[in-house]
Amino acid sequence: MGFVRNVQEEIKLIRERDPAIHSSMEVLLYPSFKAMMHYRLAHKLYLKKHYFLARYVSQRGARKTGIEIHPGAQIGKGFFIDHGNGVIIGETSIIGDNVTLYQGVTLGGTGKEQGKRHPTIGNNVMIGAGAKVLGSCTIGDDSKIGAGSVVLCSVPSGSTVVGVPGRIVRSYGEVAHPQDALDQTDLPDPILEAITKLQEENKELSERLEKLEEASNGK
Repeated sequence: MGFVRNVQEEIKLIRERDPAIHSSMEVLLYPSFKAMMHYRLAHKLYLKKHYFLARYVSQRGARKTGIEIHPGAQIGKGFFIDHGNGVIIGETSIIGDNVTLYQGVTLGGTGKEQGKRHPTIGNNVMIGAGAKVLGSCTIGDDSKIGAGSVVLCSVPSGSTVVGVPGRIVRSYGEVAHPQDALDQTDLPDPILEAITKLQEENKELSERLEKLEEASNGK
């Protein structure tokens, strides 16, 4: 894909995904647009083994946008970063098509792995603000990672993950693409659910105890 086609695709994508953008000219000021333009050039240089130039271009982009994408990362079509400040994408990250990241997301390593040490993100995945996906794990297609979650293990397709460490709280299998709705709020709270269950069990035990006491007193 040529440079002009890249620009056209990025403008179209950002206008579709961000309702705050009112014109194509505004897109030129958008951090995600600038970051991806720097990344596409840096990645081409990286593939040609011009590593210093690739890092130079990527670091210029990081300083301008607050989005750090290593030039070695592999990113598919339809990639979108909303706001984007604080986003970090490591060297061996692989990102599929139609993936959405929000601000503060890290696709990083654990510090102890060699070779493939960053995540693989499937197609049609949405990762909420501040989430961390670490290590050479795989996030399956059509999955949603809740804001602030820390994911250290692979996640099957069609899953919703929340919490620290991340836990699968929903598993749909074949589902509608979560990045289409861009919904970061429709997420279950496993801690609240656990507390509610404990309260219900405690109430049930209290009622049974009262009945036993009444029966005992009646004797």
